[in-house]
Amino acid sequence: MKIFFYALREFDEKRFLEECARKYGFDYDYTSEYPNMDNLDLAKGCEGIAIITNPVDAAMLDKMKENGTKYLTTRSIGYEHIDVAYAKKIGIKVAHVTYAPESVADYTIMMMLIACRNMPFIMKKSDVQDFSLNGKIGREITASTIGVLGTGNIGATVVKHLSGFGCRILMNDVYEKDELKVYGEYTDKETIYKESDIVTLHVPALEENYHMVDEKAFNMMKSGVIIVNCARGSLIDSEAMIAALESQKIGFAALDTIENEAGLYYLDRSGDKLNNRERAVLMAFPNVYLTPHMAFYTERTVSDMMNNACLGLLNFDKGIANPFEVTG
Repeated sequence: MKIFFYALREFDEKRFLEECARKYGFDYDYTSEYPNMDNLDLAKGCEGIAIITNPVDAAMLDKMKENGTKYLTTRSIGYEHIDVAYAKKIGIKVAHVTYAPESVADYTIMMMLIACRNMPFIMKKSDVQDFSLNGKIGREITASTIGVLGTGNIGATVVKHLSGFGCRILMNDVYEKDELKVYGEYTDKETIYKESDIVTLHVPALEENYHMVDEKAFNMMKSGVIIVNCARGSLIDSEAMIAALESQKIGFAALDTIENEAGLYYLDRSGDKLNNRERAVLMAFPNVYLTPHMAFYTERTVSDMMNNACLGLLNFDKGIANPFEVTG
């Protein structure tokens, strides 16, 4: 089997890919470019294609099919950027990856601590040798109520790790996990919005979750609430969040992902005039902290992503049970 990798990063992914090729015995080729209609012929004759979080629409899938592609995987947990229904219709099987949840979970808690202690402001003042205390007072996670929306692998790990801080934890998920009830209390979203000092999101970017945190949700929240999003940008209505920041309903927003981030991450756009109004407005707030969708980014996670991307395609080729297959 031969696999073609798009948007492969030579500085980190390539060494893990080489290890996988030796371990599992497959051929590969790659480009650092993201897939588009002009470069899909690079993968001609490859049974499998591996991408990252870039849009793959029906036209691209037709071209892949024409070039002999049978299987497609994304090196990410989320797969909403792929037209999965159309891929299934034309006979291309789709996979995604899983990775250890600790990377995103720990990053999420780091974002909470950054927000609670107002670290961006403190560091900016320190850079100009302002070591005064005025305006730098923080709050403690231990004394906070934290609302966790979504208790899948990552959300559940956030809950477990937060339990060491001794804070009150509220949780919401379609599927409740009994093992988490020793750490916190499952409740409805409205209660989480009304009672939480910190709200953190860990649900997938499904259609029913689009803008789940909207104007109505913000209106229910405490004044000064901290919002943390290390999941998907589409979960929060950006305009509603901007309005809530302007009214000071939100005390701090710590965001690893925002709406309309396609074409930004993970590219060097230094000096470019970015067509992303929401990001520009959010960056103007001193109580907003943005990072470029990299909560996942650790050595172990990148290794997991590459390994499981390869296995997802190889399992399809061997016709064996595939835990990475996207069936929805």
